[in-house]
Amino acid sequence: MKSAQENTYSLEREIDWFTRVLQTRICLYFQQPCDQEDIYAIEPPDLSADESEFSRIVKEHNMGFDERIVFILAMAPHVRPQVLDTLFIRNKALDRGYAEFGGWKGSNHGGFLPTCETAVFILAGESLSKRFDIQQLFDEEHDFNRKGILRIDRQSLNEPFFSSALMMSTEYLNRCTSGVYHKPDFSMHFPAKRITTPLCWDDLVLAPQVMAEIDNIRTWMKHAKTIMEEWGLEKSIKPGYRSLFYGPPGTGKTLTATLIGADVGVDVYRIDLSMVVSKYIGETEKNLANVFDQAQDKNWILFFDEADALFGKRTQASSSNDRHANQEISYLLQRIEDFPGVVILATNLKANIDDAFARRFQSLVYFPAPDVEQRFELWKNTLDGKTRLEDQVDLCRLAEDYELTGGAITNVIRFGAINALQRQHEKISHDDLVSGVIKELRKEGKTV
Repeated sequence: MKSAQENTYSLEREIDWFTRVLQTRICLYFQQPCDQEDIYAIEPPDLSADESEFSRIVKEHNMGFDERIVFILAMAPHVRPQVLDTLFIRNKALDRGYAEFGGWKGSNHGGFLPTCETAVFILAGESLSKRFDIQQLFDEEHDFNRKGILRIDRQSLNEPFFSSALMMSTEYLNRCTSGVYHKPDFSMHFPAKRITTPLCWDDLVLAPQVMAEIDNIRTWMKHAKTIMEEWGLEKSIKPGYRSLFYGPPGTGKTLTATLIGADVGVDVYRIDLSMVVSKYIGETEKNLANVFDQAQDKNWILFFDEADALFGKRTQASSSNDRHANQEISYLLQRIEDFPGVVILATNLKANIDDAFARRFQSLVYFPAPDVEQRFELWKNTLDGKTRLEDQVDLCRLAEDYELTGGAITNVIRFGAINALQRQHEKISHDDLVSGVIKELRKEGKTV
């Protein structure tokens, strides 16, 4: 509550300053009487003694006059939309709004929604040189973009860049208002879901050579800064780490990615490919750009499950569809190479992944189906010693007789518990588990 109150006080002052700047720009533009001859004569509020979250963000990113105007402009529709109503002035000669004011129309919001053109008008007026200077505020290397503070939504590549919608990210909006940081979650604008697990490394049964590869990833994540900066390899080595997990389903690929994140204290986001891949030209790249842009400086692990749906082999460009698909893969390759965090791709078949991706991975980790000893460990770990089992249940025999993965064993035990309850038994029998095995093997097209 205190954070929200502090932000309220800071934003009231900032909005008041922004309003005076906006009104001054309009007066100067239309050559009306004005108290100031230049918007830069209106000093922004002094934040040196301000401890609000809003103030911390402004100071953390060293925002000057221009940055603060753009920042509060993007926030205005959320906190004081009527401030921008003055930009609804119509050009009577043309019977429409002024093109130089920018703006875009929302589906439900009745107020003025700013574009980059709006920011340019406020800061530059009719000055062409100043207009060009402001371009750098929207560059990829500026903190607004690099830190995911603002979103620049360009609806069409054929339209001027400054007509792009200017929006504030949900993360920074929350920090500047309630003062609370909310982790992004699945939505149409963010097709990724944060995944967690109650399990630990002891619950994961992997071959020693697989764990050795996993340890390499963990070591990189814990000591990347040392390797890149202190050891002076930042000029030679690209930032980030890229790994391909491949092997039969149910062998622990997703669980491993989740445990790596938990081990090093970072969030793991699984990309929902059904929300990313689009039949419309340019939409897949746009959806992926949104994920990568938001993850750019978050130190997340991006996990692409069933990745061959998106990272499959390129084909001979015999049609426009083939050329478009190849362009998507090339775009993905570039974004993954430039991403400074960790990207993990998972697939059942390595052969389905385009070779250009495989060459750029730091590790290719094969998750084989478990052997007899590993299957026995999986049975024990999944049952955890607390599950109600009848005395005749023989885990050694189950491990020896049936070639199942960890995921399949989990399904078998679930079915066994349901079967026991349906028979009104308080314990799972060996036959319950065998029935579950038969059911699971049938799903895979196998017989006992």
